[in-house]
Amino acid sequence: MMNEELIQLSQKFPAWIWNTAFILFSFALGILIKILFIPILRYQAIAQSSYSLFRSFIRRFNKVLSLFIPLVVFNSLLPFMRFNAATLHIVGKINEILLISFFAVVLIQAIKVFEDYLYHRFDINKENNLRERKIRTQIVFIRKVFITIIIVVSFAIILLSFESMQKIGAGLLTGVGVGGIIIGFAAQKSLGNLLAGFQIAFTQPIRMDDVLVVEGEWGKVEEINLTYVVVNIWDKRRLVLPITYFIEKPFQNWTRTTAEILGTVFIYVDFAIPVQQLREKLGSLLMHHPLWDGKVNVLQVTDLKERTMEIRCLMSCRNSGQAFDLRCYVREEMMSYIRTNFPDCLSKSRIDYGAEVNRSELRGM
Repeated sequence: MMNEELIQLSQKFPAWIWNTAFILFSFALGILIKILFIPILRYQAIAQSSYSLFRSFIRRFNKVLSLFIPLVVFNSLLPFMRFNAATLHIVGKINEILLISFFAVVLIQAIKVFEDYLYHRFDINKENNLRERKIRTQIVFIRKVFITIIIVVSFAIILLSFESMQKIGAGLLTGVGVGGIIIGFAAQKSLGNLLAGFQIAFTQPIRMDDVLVVEGEWGKVEEINLTYVVVNIWDKRRLVLPITYFIEKPFQNWTRTTAEILGTVFIYVDFAIPVQQLREKLGSLLMHHPLWDGKVNVLQVTDLKERTMEIRCLMSCRNSGQAFDLRCYVREEMMSYIRTNFPDCLSKSRIDYGAEVNRSELRGM
């Protein structure tokens, strides 16, 4: 009944006015939704520090829904528009492609909403975050795999909607045919990287925020992508490595099981220095420093060289960043203490002038 009334009403107006009115109605609906979202978006801006599933949904979907809903409305009203057959086919095809594309975007945003929840559930902003970093590494990789699958399937569905492209679309979905085999051989390296990514995501030789020494550089894992890893080096440079590197080559992972690490400071002094006093000084330095975790405090003579004595100060810290700062502090304070209290015990070269004179006299005889 409603359909018949709309058809009769459409005959009373010129086609271009009728069609324009439907298009404007669809877009006006999107603008209305956007206006309704403005107070919610302002609330989100005020309370950014706290997490809520609703706020995450609004943040991810506010732009998408303002376009997706008008497209859905336009698609439902399309049968009532007064287009000729050719124009209706073209407009319908464009609308269909846009709907498929936006539906893929909606799925991707839904994945990101779920990712936000998992990030909140497994927060890495705490001191002992090994379990959280393990899970976050898997979340990031799985999210990227799902997004890639959604994009490929959506593109294949769009191709399947065209008769001339149906073979290509079917090939994308089934992965068979001579073209697929050729592409498979051509992309063998990339596929190897992708499989290595799966291996890293679940065996986890590295995780997000792990501290690594790789290619002689110290840094933290910043990104784990499908085919490469980005390491944020201490001086803000980025080291980009293929993901297979972490399967095939050795590297140091300083946070594999725990973030705790031992810091070392080597001091080279004269043999005459009183080691016990240095040991006591190290203990007093560490005792009053917030970066020391209170577990390891050792000073030992680790080597005797031809002209100097090697002393190693060993201290424990909660993580490698704090260990570096504490080592610098101990190194500066120990050298200041030695320079002030035992200036004659700094490393030096000895020359025995008496022995030199005796040897000269012997040569003269």
